[in-house]
Amino acid sequence: MGDDATETADAASDDAPRSSAVENPRRALAVVIGVVFIDLVGFGIVIPILPFYVRSFGVSDAFIGLLAASYSLAQFLAAPTLGRLSDRIGRRPVLLASLAAAGVAWVTFGYAGVAGARFGPAAALATLFASRTLAGAMGGNIAAAQAYVADITPRDRRAGALGLIGAAFGLGFVFGPAIGGLLAADPVVARADALLPAFVPATAYSLPSFAAAGMSLLAVAVGFAFLDEPTRTRPAGAVDGRSTTVIGQFRDALASATLRPLTVAYFVVAVAFAGVQVMFIPYVADAFGYDATAAAFLLTYVGVLGAINQGVLVGRLSRVVPSRTLVAAGSVVLAVALVAIPASGFVDRATGDLAVGGPAWLTLPLIALLAALAALSLGNALVNVSLATLVSASADDAAQGAAFGVTQGASSLGRTVGPPLMAVLYTVAVASPFLVGALLLVPVAVAFARRTG
Repeated sequence: MGDDATETADAASDDAPRSSAVENPRRALAVVIGVVFIDLVGFGIVIPILPFYVRSFGVSDAFIGLLAASYSLAQFLAAPTLGRLSDRIGRRPVLLASLAAAGVAWVTFGYAGVAGARFGPAAALATLFASRTLAGAMGGNIAAAQAYVADITPRDRRAGALGLIGAAFGLGFVFGPAIGGLLAADPVVARADALLPAFVPATAYSLPSFAAAGMSLLAVAVGFAFLDEPTRTRPAGAVDGRSTTVIGQFRDALASATLRPLTVAYFVVAVAFAGVQVMFIPYVADAFGYDATAAAFLLTYVGVLGAINQGVLVGRLSRVVPSRTLVAAGSVVLAVALVAIPASGFVDRATGDLAVGGPAWLTLPLIALLAALAALSLGNALVNVSLATLVSASADDAAQGAAFGVTQGASSLGRTVGPPLMAVLYTVAVASPFLVGALLLVPVAVAFARRTG
């Protein structure tokens, strides 16, 4: 990759002042992180109910994977475009417009049950797919958010700043699934049904969806009031004469010796992680008997750890350990975690009648699962933050949005390919999505370990 030359050039560029990008960089960083956090809370709200929502229409679990794929395919197509658009017209308008459209998508998502009751399961699924596709396209705004952070942060501090974006994701998954699980509880649904007008459906699936819409619109309000547009170098016309089509941007990325391995790594890691993203909730429902509320608390646990790992740990590690080394180490940790998740369900068989003590719900399989999820959070933080740092170092200041757009698009493409594959594998053998994901991470670990050697 020409790592030494790239890192030397990056270090030299750190001396250039960046404080002129916005009047108050610290406030700007706090606001964009807050906007991402609010938006991710909304996204996280629907995660616990999504598999159960699909199952409520009496269709195969394969549709869970296909629904996830529709979101990611739209994100794949939109992320490079939104990233490059943010380079040209600004980060702020792209972020605000995409958040507003996401709010519309989540409202539509909440009405899928109504469509199913009136026109049948096919109409319900069509509504789910349409709304998830729109939400996925608007989810490509993460490229603009990452580019915004790169605009206002010196290169030598970007790992920590991008880690804070990751922490916002983690905190979104702390509060989002917890809120979604609570809104899906029977007493809350019954109370909402008594208070809401007849044209607003009050179900365990619609209430979380409407709450997600409300969070997206809240993010719009916060961004409109407090988010400044950074002053920066903007590309004139087609950037360096390069193609502005999605295919053209990916062709350029794959032709770059620096960006190519990062783009491929984003894709492979996303495919590997798809088994957890799509089939984890069905797995704990089937193996542990957990409902949406219990699954939501597990996701909240992962979110707490993710916020700590991405917001604190990785930023500090990046000051003393090269980012490529962190990617290699994180891939190994993530692979071990993926193997440990399905293995946790068999811990009681291996240990016999060994007592744990404490409350009855605290079983050995649950302890093993919590340990596996802790490793999962750590590995995911190391890989994602470090890859984002390397992406930022690979592009000049005028093309940060384009670089993040392409790599986020590659990640979305991986999440398009992975969920249907993992959902089908799950129907064959429950452990297979996790084990296949672990195997896919091995070449990523080897490739980045060699580049650090």
